[in-house]
Amino acid sequence: MKAIRVHKFGGSEVMKLEQIQDLTPGKKQLKIEVKAIGVNPVDTYIRAGIYPIKPDLPYTPGKDAAGIIAEVGSEVKHRKVGERVYICGSVSGSYAEALICEEDQAYSLPVNISFSAGAALGVPYSTAAFALNYRAYALPGETLLIHGASGAVGVAAIQIAKANGMQVIGTAGTEHGLKLIKDQGVIAALNHNTENYLDAIEELTDGLGVDVILEMLANVNLAKDLKLLAKYGRVVVIGNRGTVEIDPRDTMGKNVSILGMSLFSASAKELNQIHAAIKAGLIDGRYKPIIHSEIPLTDATKAHDLVLLNGVNGKIILIP
Repeated sequence: MKAIRVHKFGGSEVMKLEQIQDLTPGKKQLKIEVKAIGVNPVDTYIRAGIYPIKPDLPYTPGKDAAGIIAEVGSEVKHRKVGERVYICGSVSGSYAEALICEEDQAYSLPVNISFSAGAALGVPYSTAAFALNYRAYALPGETLLIHGASGAVGVAAIQIAKANGMQVIGTAGTEHGLKLIKDQGVIAALNHNTENYLDAIEELTDGLGVDVILEMLANVNLAKDLKLLAKYGRVVVIGNRGTVEIDPRDTMGKNVSILGMSLFSASAKELNQIHAAIKAGLIDGRYKPIIHSEIPLTDATKAHDLVLLNGVNGKIILIP
């Protein structure tokens, strides 16, 4: 079988498509015939060697995919060969023609959802749900600001928040991105490349501020976020690419909170709850992943370069 392999940490060019030995699942594992692969920014951080958790070299990148169960281990109880599934987490890595995952890393893919859409679910939708429901404890009627709302996690967060009865304000940096989030039903779409674009928040919230902020680039926005929050507001840091200086007094007067999050720290129980809700939202149409582009697995380097660019809206998918 063919798979992307990384033999040393570095730029996207360190990823090489190689022929490797076929995979065999363990007793409680599944072998998945991969039909589509989701590319996430965290994949690039791991490949570059700057993520806190580093895999042993060589390794195959990727956490997300969708496909068909090709083989099950002898102690697998709840999955069978031929099932359509999407994957959130993998033992062997997802940038390949086949992968190995644990039984509880595979989730049923409804028949109305394509494999490409399925590959867009794992990290983006579970990250958005974990941030909103398990870190911010976001409530119906609250106002949410999403920085970078046109990306895969941002779109997922809009859909989840709206389904939960929240008012959503989103930011994007291109006309296409602004149109996308308007089409998703935000009450306001703000261009974060426009000077003083955050001044609109006061009028949009009648001077009260937003209750929850999902922050995709904390090193740029966190200090400003603290001034935008309502009393008892919460900002959840989902993404960050450097250090930032804040004034702690901005947290004190309104009793606001800065909350970090990592999907890797979610418990098995929390993940099962999250993915049960995702499945329900897929079936009834509340959740609809947005695909930016489908790229051949042979061009994985292009996908890694693309996923970090400003103005990339929706999910980048690799096709084996």
